[in-house]
Amino acid sequence: MSETSENTEAVSEIFDTSVTFAELGLSKGVLQGIQEAGFVHPTDIQARLIPRALEGKDVLGQAKTGTGKTAAFGLPVLSMCDPKVSMQALVLAPTRELAVQVAAELDEMGKYTGIRTTCIIGGESMRHQAKSIKEGGHIIVGTPGRVMDMHGRGEISFNSIRFAVLDEVDRMLDIGFREDIRKILKSMKQDHQILFVSATISDDIERLARSFMKKNAEKILTTSGSLTVSLVDQTHIPVEAWDKRTMLLYLLRQHKPEAVVVFCRTKATVHRVTMYLQEKKIEAREIHGDMAQNKRTKVMNSLREGKLPVLVASDLAARGLDVDHITHVINYDLPEDPEVYVHRIGRTARAGRRGVAWSFVMPDQGQLLTEIEKLTSVEIGKFTVEGFKPGPVPNDVRADRERSGRKPKTDMKEKLKQRAGLQPKADGMSPEELKKMFPGGVVPKSAPRRTLGSKFRTKRGR
Repeated sequence: MSETSENTEAVSEIFDTSVTFAELGLSKGVLQGIQEAGFVHPTDIQARLIPRALEGKDVLGQAKTGTGKTAAFGLPVLSMCDPKVSMQALVLAPTRELAVQVAAELDEMGKYTGIRTTCIIGGESMRHQAKSIKEGGHIIVGTPGRVMDMHGRGEISFNSIRFAVLDEVDRMLDIGFREDIRKILKSMKQDHQILFVSATISDDIERLARSFMKKNAEKILTTSGSLTVSLVDQTHIPVEAWDKRTMLLYLLRQHKPEAVVVFCRTKATVHRVTMYLQEKKIEAREIHGDMAQNKRTKVMNSLREGKLPVLVASDLAARGLDVDHITHVINYDLPEDPEVYVHRIGRTARAGRRGVAWSFVMPDQGQLLTEIEKLTSVEIGKFTVEGFKPGPVPNDVRADRERSGRKPKTDMKEKLKQRAGLQPKADGMSPEELKKMFPGGVVPKSAPRRTLGSKFRTKRGR
């Protein structure tokens, strides 16, 4: 199959070419914005979720990353909102970056509707956010903490909320956010419609999500087969821990990706890797939760504007980084949670483009890689990096290996076989010399029973 036909097949996996946006029942203002953007056919999740939302149903939608879930809930909400009523829709997101991204998309999609979106996140002026709500604020997009804070101060009212949306519902309903979400949703006393979406939804999260929804809530699942789109070329690279940085540098210099996101498990690793790349004259910036919001915003803007070729990130950016031109994702550290892998690699192959995902896998991480393959239903093949020369084993690692190898644990049966002459010249002793070591010259052929001085046999060693 040619690359062109492969791309066509992969794109058809995302888009539903049997229907157009004009046939979905959206408002004229929304359709005008869609047509101006050049879109004709919706993605599968959009084609299935939008009509159900317009019917007023509560919906739980699951779709692969990069398939347009924001538009899937955003377009019907924009179509149904009343320009004369403020604070009638609330969209909650797990990270500030995702909230900013969603708000920007809703404003762009709704520019001909008269509906305006206000972004409510921490790290920015609450006074300015309150002013923005008063000047428009038909749709509020925010993080749970700041939304609760402003609601407690009387800056936000839930009395007119008609639509409640949880983006990345699996993250929103985990232990960290669960109680905040419960309080917010229970504060909405009037009848309202609920739309929950995510790329991954476990059975536990689905049960919890349904506890907030109407009994006839509908689940829309468009992730049959793999949880990741086939437009992402996924491979793994075997590497020792001490070679990770040099491997990363080698890949960046050899392949020269247009825009790459490097994911690390910890903030400390993010910083160390960024400093290393900068020392090697690679233009790289970092982003993680300890950075001030204004610095995080500047980094994200640089990436979106195409001015930043390498972003080193914690999983903060795995949800909320929607940049069409990201060509590569590198998992410098494999995530402990396989579902995080799905969200990470979804940062590439956006809007029908191809993308590449490389994952560094250390020798003791084979099982973790297998768990990721099981979840995604994708075999992540090995990528051989031609020309890379592994570095020497560090002195401390070599010393540890030598220490552990000084006194190898030898099985008792193995020792007896050696001493009985079953292996030639064991310990340098002849069979005659061995016989002299045992009463009557009879050399035992098996290990003694493990009774520990008791007449009862133990289960140990069975």
